[in-house]
Amino acid sequence: MIPHQLPVLRATTVAASVAVLSFGVFGTVAALWPNPLFIRMTPAGGWEIGLLALQSVLLGLFAAIWQPTCSVRTAGVGGVLNFLGIACPVCNKVLLLLFGWSALMTYFEPLRPYLALVGVLITALALRGQWISRRTVLSTGASSPVISPVEER
Repeated sequence: MIPHQLPVLRATTVAASVAVLSFGVFGTVAALWPNPLFIRMTPAGGWEIGLLALQSVLLGLFAAIWQPTCSVRTAGVGGVLNFLGIACPVCNKVLLLLFGWSALMTYFEPLRPYLALVGVLITALALRGQWISRRTVLSTGASSPVISPVEER
């Protein structure tokens, strides 16, 4: 193998591993398919699997180009919002205790696709920020993004 291809192979392996793992874990916990661990109390629509697949690909790409910057929090918020959007609202005990069954089914259930989509968009913005940071680092030759401290006067 050519030495300059090793980082590309590593990034591809990380991206594929994170994407497959996040799709499997989030989909199983959200009970998007029948499994012995979790039972879904409301039917799953086709959009949930599609948005989960898109979120998984974005998380895989984010993990492949990750560098220590603040966009990790943004990607985390996107992941949480996406999970809340695809997961069964009645099965989420925290939401059920906070809002009750009737409020969840009346107000939260119709908003779930939009919440999942907002999560995907936030993760895409974090990926974009990470990509711009990576390009800046690669173009300057630095090992990581450098944030200069504010000088005291």
